[in-house]
Amino acid sequence: MSHFDDFLREATSSDPGSEKGLSAEELHGLYTSWCIITECPAESAEALRAALTSRGITPGKNTLAMTGPAAADYIVSSAPNLP
Repeated sequence: MSHFDDFLREATSSDPGSEKGLSAEELHGLYTSWCIITECPAESAEALRAALTSRGITPGKNTLAMTGPAAADYIVSSAPNLP
């Protein structure tokens, strides 16, 4: 099992009602947040894309939703204008 499997298990969940799931940008941002929190060295966006593709996950065409501490970190980091 790779750290990409750990990332998917810890930072995503299935949302069967989702029409398009997480985009490539959202997946990469979530992955970056997860790497920071877990102190796991991040691999390139290309390596993440390849890992997702090998697991049958297509950005923008999946049923993934964000979950856990990495999701909270990503959301807060993505909205710096929040008070």
